[in-house]
Amino acid sequence: MLSVALRTLRARWVVFVGSFVALALGVALIAVMGLSLASSLNAPDGKPERFAAAPVVVKGADTLRVPTSIGVRVHRLAQPRAVPAGAVARLKKLGTVVEDRSFAVRARGAPGDLVGHPWSTAAFAPYEIDAGRAPRAADEVVVSGDWAKPGERVRTDRGTVRVVGTVRVVGTGRTGATGRVGGAVARHGFEYAVFYVDERAAALSPRSVQLVVDADAVAVREAVRGGTGVQVLTGDARRYADADPDRDSEALTAMNALFGTAGGVTGFVSVFVVASTFAFAVAQRRREFGLLRTAGATPGQIRRMVLAEALVVGVLASATGCVLGAYGAPRLAARMVDGGLAPGWFTIGDATWPYHLAFWTGLCVALCGVVAASWRAGRTAPVEALGEASVDTGAMTRGRRLSGLALLATAAVTLVLALVGDPGELLHRKTYVSRPMLLITAVALLAPVVVRPLTRLIAWLPAQLPGAGGMLVRENAAAGVRRTAAIAAPALVTVALAGSLLGATATLNGAKADETRRQTAADFVVTPASGAGFDAATLRGLREVSGAKVSASASSAVHVLEDGMSLARSEARAADPGPLAATTRLPVEAGRTSDLDDDSIIVNREWQRHTVGQRVRVWLGDGTRKSLRIAAVMTTGTGDNGVYVTPRNAPGATVDRVDVALAAGADAHAVAVALRAAVHSSGGQVLTKDQWVRASRPGTDRTTRLGLLLVLGIALLYTGISLVNTMVMATSDRVRDLAVLRLAGATRWQVLRLVGAEALTVVTVGGVLGLLVTGLNLLGMWSALALLSAPTTIEIPWTAVGAVLGACAVTAVVWSVVPAALALRRRAVELAGVRE
Repeated sequence: MLSVALRTLRARWVVFVGSFVALALGVALIAVMGLSLASSLNAPDGKPERFAAAPVVVKGADTLRVPTSIGVRVHRLAQPRAVPAGAVARLKKLGTVVEDRSFAVRARGAPGDLVGHPWSTAAFAPYEIDAGRAPRAADEVVVSGDWAKPGERVRTDRGTVRVVGTVRVVGTGRTGATGRVGGAVARHGFEYAVFYVDERAAALSPRSVQLVVDADAVAVREAVRGGTGVQVLTGDARRYADADPDRDSEALTAMNALFGTAGGVTGFVSVFVVASTFAFAVAQRRREFGLLRTAGATPGQIRRMVLAEALVVGVLASATGCVLGAYGAPRLAARMVDGGLAPGWFTIGDATWPYHLAFWTGLCVALCGVVAASWRAGRTAPVEALGEASVDTGAMTRGRRLSGLALLATAAVTLVLALVGDPGELLHRKTYVSRPMLLITAVALLAPVVVRPLTRLIAWLPAQLPGAGGMLVRENAAAGVRRTAAIAAPALVTVALAGSLLGATATLNGAKADETRRQTAADFVVTPASGAGFDAATLRGLREVSGAKVSASASSAVHVLEDGMSLARSEARAADPGPLAATTRLPVEAGRTSDLDDDSIIVNREWQRHTVGQRVRVWLGDGTRKSLRIAAVMTTGTGDNGVYVTPRNAPGATVDRVDVALAAGADAHAVAVALRAAVHSSGGQVLTKDQWVRASRPGTDRTTRLGLLLVLGIALLYTGISLVNTMVMATSDRVRDLAVLRLAGATRWQVLRLVGAEALTVVTVGGVLGLLVTGLNLLGMWSALALLSAPTTIEIPWTAVGAVLGACAVTAVVWSVVPAALALRRRAVELAGVRE
């Protein structure tokens, strides 16, 4: 049968080219994602940046280390500790000590991520001055980058002190390539900096958590011995004194999640489409199988022939896909770096397992895609096979029905279990990305049951129009169940993925915004400039505003050990209980907000211990260990409720938000004017409740958003190409039908319009099924939010769904009409006489 299979490949090349292209692209996608994932598993060792020339860096405790039964758990502290004063005094006896300070700076016309430093720390990078000189006065600065020139006066704003004013740029610079010390900082790979004289920097940021010591490292370690958590950094370890030493590992974590998600989705899409394409290719050849059975071929020979064909196509296509993957992976990595999703060092490595994974997956998909169809073809009697060649019946086999129902039942059972057990699980990205795949497969398997009635419903109105065109569209699409299901599959996948993923993020963001609106009882919310915090003078001015109930709060964190093994971090907000109760409607289900005091904490139901009156052992934002009583318990909500403590239990935290409620009889306009006057000198912003809700509405973070667009873009591109293949295969199989229409009197343009209208109808069927999957997925998330006391409305991304469906429609119409037009260039009598 191998010789017969090879001759069949040569004779029916159109059908097999479609399967070859679909499989090669699927393997290429799997290889690209596998190579990208393998390359993102390890980061190169980081090097010091700001302190590359520093002898020794001493850093206060910035991590919490808690021993557990499975090892030491480590978390970064929300408020790092300063080096103890006693240790600093001993260090000054050893050599020169330079205190480092880093603080956010905002300047007109400057990059948004400016960071201020003392001038004395510039020597430790080192840096060179390109133009100008070092700062000598409090109003002089040296800057990096090309956003300012020496001699310019720049208006700056530092949110924690009254420093809105103008400074003069006296120097600009760049990284010192020759190692010469002195000068200003240019973009040094991690920040844009503004250098002040040391005294001015100390006034702008009184608190210092690290310092540079020009002394022997052994002596320095001896001097700081006994200081809890104090670190002495030398060599490459000095990178831990940089602003974001873990950014590479964090970027790797984000990329692992991105490539893992993209790989899972694209792998599913490719397997789904390839299997559908192979099954359709085999189904097209029912007449051929009938002729072979009539000629004496046994069922086993038919199966072996089909499997041999799939083996040949699978090997060639999988090998081609691996080559395409090797070509595409470096280009994807370059685009990731250019788009800021990956660090500058990210490149594709030399891992080989992604090629094995892609090749053998492609080959297995090719073989599995034809097994069911070949088995059915081999079992059919010769006369039945010839009869089925004219009538498309029996598309819904018992195995397909059972598999579809089993997957549908699995989706329903897992949804119910999640809603009953942990509804919050349905809000996680890994869940709402994976669940659509289960439903897409189930609906695709059960599609033949609904294709005929759904097609008749969609085409009912066109069929009522004068002429036979609408009726022919309806009957052709309804009669060709296999063809309709195969063409609708790519549209089903893309619409379901776009609607489910984008709809899930939009619904979740909407729920968070509604939650913020419900919890905000304040009439105004005051935020500081640059997000840095309020100084004491500004807070006094706000509290003195007549007719205002002011609640100042600060961001912090609380850590708790659960099950003796897991160290959980919860975002905390520190506020006085009285003003907090007046300006906030916390979703408390037990206890009272007003019961909060310095010996208690308000938690949510996600905590392992959440009974009012219980005591919990926690670590505060600066690592202080403390036992607190649970004063109240909040609902879980969308997961952003966090915990609440008093300011005393948030040492080192700076007030970064002020909620203001109007007293009885107070004039809102007058209070707003007074609030703006109180924060004018520090550059704060006064927002109404509605403005605050809009400003704080959560959005999908850049990495997640681009990751979803990457996944959807790949899925759309791949399914679009697969749709082209399927349309060409389907049209080539209908040449005789088109010729019969021409012989019956239809013009060439009438036939082409009929083909285009039929393609549009079939894509609409796929779109409706995709919307069904989208609705079911979003209904599950909506139910979870309702159970979590965060009710909201389902948000379907109609624009994105419409764009995806429109792209599928245009692709299907064009690539059904073009092959038909090429075929119709021959005489109708010749086409009608064609034999297989």
